[in-house]
Formats: sequence, C-alpha cells, structure tokens
Amino acid sequence: MNPFPAPRRATRRIHVGNVSIGGGAPISVQTMVKADPHDAHAILEQIRRAAAAGCDLIRMAIPDESAARVLAAVRRESPLPIVADIHFRHSLALAALKAGCDGLRINPGNIGEEKRVRAVVAAARERKVPIRIGVNSGSLEKDLLARYGEATPDALAESALRHVHLLEKARYEEIKISAKASDPIRTVQTYRLLAERTSYPLHLGVTEAGTRLAGTVRSCAALAVLLGEGIGDTIRISLSDDPEEEVRVGLELLRSLGLRRGGVRVIACPTCGRTKIPVAAIAREVEERLAQLGRSHPEMSLPLVAVMGCVVNGPGEAREADIAAAGGDGIAVLYRNGAPVRRVPEAQIASALVEEVQQWLDARD
Repeated sequence: MNPFPAPRRATRRIHVGNVSIGGGAPISVQTMVKADPHDAHAILEQIRRAAAAGCDLIRMAIPDESAARVLAAVRRESPLPIVADIHFRHSLALAALKAGCDGLRINPGNIGEEKRVRAVVAAARERKVPIRIGVNSGSLEKDLLARYGEATPDALAESALRHVHLLEKARYEEIKISAKASDPIRTVQTYRLLAERTSYPLHLGVTEAGTRLAGTVRSCAALAVLLGEGIGDTIRISLSDDPEEEVRVGLELLRSLGLRRGGVRVIACPTCGRTKIPVAAIAREVEERLAQLGRSHPEMSLPLVAVMGCVVNGPGEAREADIAAAGGDGIAVLYRNGAPVRRVPEAQIASALVEEVQQWLDARD
C-alpha cells in the first residue's frame, strides 16, 4: 500500500524572513492583510491576530507609493515576515524592497518590459529576497487564452513557467510558484503539471474560493489531494473572511494530514435526538481555550480531546481519546486515558476538560 501522505516532493529551499520554504522545511501557513493598506494600526492589528492564530508569514497589497511607506512602518513592528503583493508597476516592487519586505509576489508578465524585471531582480538580490510568481486563472495572458480557449491547467502552468524563465534569464533562482484556479479540479491538475516540470517550491491555494464554508470546502478538497501526493511547500486558504480564519483552516488541514504538530485537537459527536448536553457550544469553548495553551506549547502535541453527547457511543468513543467527556442528562463523565475519573455538571464540562489538559501538559513539562 502506498504511504499517505506521500513523501514530500524534493525542491529548492528559499527563506522568507526567518521562515524556510521548500527543501524539506515544514509546510508553512500564510494569509493576507485585508485592512486598508494605508492604515498601519489596522494592518498591525490583523497581523498580530494572524500570528496569534499560528500564521507563519503574511502578504500585504502595495497598490501605491503611500502603501509602500506604510509597509516600512509596519515591517518594523510586525511579528511575521511580510510578502509585498505587487502588480503592474515595478517601481512599487522597488519601493517595497526598500521598505524592508521579506518577499515579493509579482507577475513578471504584467510589470512591463524585461529591463523592469531585471531592475526588480537586482534589488531583490541585495538581500536575497525571494520572489513568488503568482498566476491566477483570472489574469492569464491574452495569447495563452487565445491558444487554449480558457484558463486550462496547461495554460496556467505554461504561464507560470514563462514567468519563471524571465527570472532565470536574469540569473535569479530565489523563486516560489503559485498557479491558482478558482475550482479544485483545475487547481490540482495545474500543480501536478508544475510538480513534474520544476523543482521550485510551490505555494498552494484555490483563488477566489469563497466564503467561510464554501471556501473551506473547495480549498481543502484541492489541497488535501495535492498535499497527500507530496506536493506543496506553503499554503493559503483564501476565504472571504478574517485572516485568522484562513490560518485556522490551514493549520487544521495540515494537522489532519499529519503534516503539522501541536495545536488543538478536539473531536465532537455530530449530535442527535439522544443528546442531552450542548455539545457544539462546549466543543467550541474547549477549542478556543485550548488554542491559548497550544500557543504557549507550540512544539508539543496537545492530547486528543473528545466531547460526546450521549450514552450510546459516547463512552466507547471517549475511551479512544486522551481526555473526554461523555454527556448524560445535564452531566458528563470525564475520561482520562480511557478510564472514567469523575462526573461533572453540564456547566463545568468545558472547564473540567481544559483543567485535565493542563494537568496532562504539566506532567510532561
């Protein structure tokens, strides 16, 4: 039987600030600033919340010179490496590099003639700042659309590799690549092509994935397949939602595939007519409170915690978790390592589970 996930695809390694990408480094999770790019306070608030959620690096749109000046102020206080997102004007890429960005996201095909690409490369080379080639299905070149008829996987991959060639021609290989479609199937097919044709690290994502529910499903449908095949070095879950929500989904995806250690692991029954306690509310409270513990113990895997709602499957499934609660009528039995330890009233279930986890961590410190 083939292993799942498959062994990671071998790639070059680059560094975005203090974050290693590719070359066997852990898969990193990123998001994007969604605040006004001219409001340093709002930007830093979002960055700090993303960092608290477990984000590794963050991207910031630089639409004009004013935003580039804000980037300089933000970079000095940011807890995360910042990738400057640039389109059309190579002068903004130069300004972002001067402001201290840790990475660039550009589409070399839309910033003008080749000498402008060389100017950006020359500036990036001074600090070995990596450049992400970012191709989306909505911004494909006209000649490729004419040849392929639409943004097919072959068209997207060809566009990305065409732009990589521009950087290689300028003798620059601090590169990572993304080529995102707005649906899972094309996204998977595109990245498979890139994985076959290049050894640069790949940034995975589904572009314009949608709102929290739809975007999460579409993103995870594509990324789970690719990560399971060993493809992908850094990911973004693109949601029409807050940056920290993108981070939480990305981390949970990696943990579910065994590709990330640490963090909260809470499972809960789907509930039915036999349920006697508010399982969903208790599970959410436990997740939120354990997230704080997870951030204070980033290298330690937290125990598996189960919140079960009734006496039918609850006790049996609770025994499979490290710490669990199996609900009755207004009460729950707490389990530790499969053995019942005490009964607690409904109002104290979440606190009791968190206390058990804290004791579990204390015993391992």
